Amino acid sequence: MTGTAAAGTLMTVSGAHVVHKARTGGLLTRDRVYALTGADLTIAPGETVGVVGESGCGKSTLAKVLVGVQRPTSGTVSFRGRDLWSMKPAERRATVGRSTGMIFQDPSTALNRRLPVRRILRDPLDVHHHGTTAEREDRVRELMSLVGLPRGLADVLPGQLSGGQRQRVAIARALALDPDLVVADEPTSALDVSVRAQILNLLLDLKERLGLALVFVSHDIQTVRRMSDRVITMYLGRIVEESPASEVTDRARHPYTRALFSATPGLLDPIDPIPLIGPVPSATHPPSGCPFRTRCWRAEADCATGMPDFAAASSPDHRFRCHHPVEEGQSTRDLVSQASATAMAGIPAQHQP
Repeated sequence: MTGTAAAGTLMTVSGAHVVHKARTGGLLTRDRVYALTGADLTIAPGETVGVVGESGCGKSTLAKVLVGVQRPTSGTVSFRGRDLWSMKPAERRATVGRSTGMIFQDPSTALNRRLPVRRILRDPLDVHHHGTTAEREDRVRELMSLVGLPRGLADVLPGQLSGGQRQRVAIARALALDPDLVVADEPTSALDVSVRAQILNLLLDLKERLGLALVFVSHDIQTVRRMSDRVITMYLGRIVEESPASEVTDRARHPYTRALFSATPGLLDPIDPIPLIGPVPSATHPPSGCPFRTRCWRAEADCATGMPDFAAASSPDHRFRCHHPVEEGQSTRDLVSQASATAMAGIPAQHQP
């Protein structure tokens, strides 16, 4: 458990694995897809945890685990110290429904296009028998005001709204039951650039006003850095680094984190991204040892033998899993030179799957 979470833990994920079965090569053949492997994570009340990584790294799977949509194949998910999956189904649905909310990637598919805004926002209140009928109507009006939607849109269908307005409806629905935790899974990726900043600013404002814990999942890693207190880096279903947002750009210790953030450098000091060599591994046949070794310029033979445990960095709340981490304070520009030299020299055996 990190120091941030130790002050008071809202949610704990411990040793969570999610393995799916997928048909490949015919109807009788099923491969295992390792969507999440050994995830350990704590979330404290009121903090924002950003989750970054490439497509297929397990970000959305982790988000679904946090809100009880996805049951882990093994491991535990606890809310305020109680294991969600040891509860009876009705109790779990009530706990998750009232205490967590989720904002999905595409509001055009996340909202029922046949229901007006009023019904969409009232549905969670009806399902959980929240207040009287009059109180539910009052709550709908309150929610619309909270996210900046005019009352005149209450009887409008989602298809008649702009993308930004639809996402505001989705945010309002996630907040309907006053949750303690909201998970936002790529909440701006389906929106026009012109409205992304508005939605991000709205989320930050609501987090502060309502005292929410927020898990912000996104491909936009620089936005995650600005939005978050803490940043989680994921690679091929594993959490490989966890650090304060202020340190993730220049003081990250895992080579993958440094490579990820080098791909979107600041405008004042532009640099080339760190080149990643070797093949991208498959989630159905992950490499032995550290999964990043097939692309890592720092990989050695021991990287193929086992995944290292978390090691602590010099600052609190910063930990990473790497046999050969980046040195403390080493510049990204130096890492670009190192990785480029390794790429020029060819791919050594430890980079092979």
